Amino acid sequence: MADLKFASAVDGMALPDGRSFSLRENGTASRLVFRAGEIAREQASEVLGLALPQEACTSAQWAGVAALWLGPDEWLLLVREPDGGALRQALANALVDVAHSIVDVSHRDTELVIRGDRRARVLNAGCPLDLTEDTFPPGMCTRTLFGKAQVVLWRDEPRRFRLFVARSFARFVCGLLIEAAGGWDAGAEGCPPSAAPA
Repeated sequence: MADLKFASAVDGMALPDGRSFSLRENGTASRLVFRAGEIAREQASEVLGLALPQEACTSAQWAGVAALWLGPDEWLLLVREPDGGALRQALANALVDVAHSIVDVSHRDTELVIRGDRRARVLNAGCPLDLTEDTFPPGMCTRTLFGKAQVVLWRDEPRRFRLFVARSFARFVCGLLIEAAGGWDAGAEGCPPSAAPA
């Protein structure tokens, strides 16, 4: 498989990078959608070195590989760019006699990394979920909507969200995030909050 070298999905946009809100694109990671039944799941877990999550909206990480639960038989696998093709081949080799599906969506999606003191409040401008840490703790992930875009949202660390979105919607999502962050800077923080900061 050729090296993945994609132009930025948000090229030319000035992304904020401050203490209250920080947004950057990570467009180089490999992303695989893996679908499998129980037998293939167990064999794939051995290849990955981690147990694929079976509980809804949970994730697992080990040695640079992450697996996000998307459904009872579906996971989003994340791996550093150079390892994507090798991992896909290793899974295919191990599961040659077992029904499964592996689709590389690295070219389709991009990743937005969101940090800052107002990260959850800014995300709530387009996402209806309660993103407080008690309700959406580290490790939790889900498919949801951000504005009109379908996304996968993952809180991989207490103070960081990672949002996976189709490249064709990336500028829309970034624009809405930037506008929402600007609203806080313009004085929205004086309004009564609908939920405690996350």
